[in-house]
Amino acid sequence: MAEDKKGLTGLTHGEAKEFHSLMVGSTLAFIALTLVAHVLIWNWRPWF
Repeated sequence: MAEDKKGLTGLTHGEAKEFHSLMVGSTLAFIALTLVAHVLIWNWRPWF
């Protein structure tokens, strides 16, 4: 019964945890991709 309780976002606690884990994972993947891109650009043409 407690799982049916929804918060301000309209998500249950389990749904909110799942969304949070997806958001954190995709953010970390984006940061890793940008770091790789910066290293490749730096090796190609250093900016200082």
